[in-house]
Amino acid sequence: MEELKKAILDYVVHEYLDEDGDETITADTQLISGGIVDSFSMVSLKRFLEKKYAISIPDRDASPEAFDTVTRIAALVQRLQQG
Repeated sequence: MEELKKAILDYVVHEYLDEDGDETITADTQLISGGIVDSFSMVSLKRFLEKKYAISIPDRDASPEAFDTVTRIAALVQRLQQG
C-alpha cells in the first residue's frame, strides 16, 4: 500500500502543486476540501489511476470524499484491484 500511496502522491505533487511553491503534502492532506484538486483535476486523476492500475472506477465511487486524500484514493484503488 505504501508504494501505491507514493505513486499517487508523486502524481498529485507533479500535476497540481506549483513547482516554485513551498507547499508540501502528505498521504493524509485534504486534496479536494483543501483546494489542491478541483473537479476538473479529479477527472484527470481518475483517468491516470484507471490507466496506470488497469482498473475502472465507477462514477458512484469517484466521489469527492473518496478522492480527498491519497490514503483514501489508495484504498479505493486497492479495493478495485481485488475485484
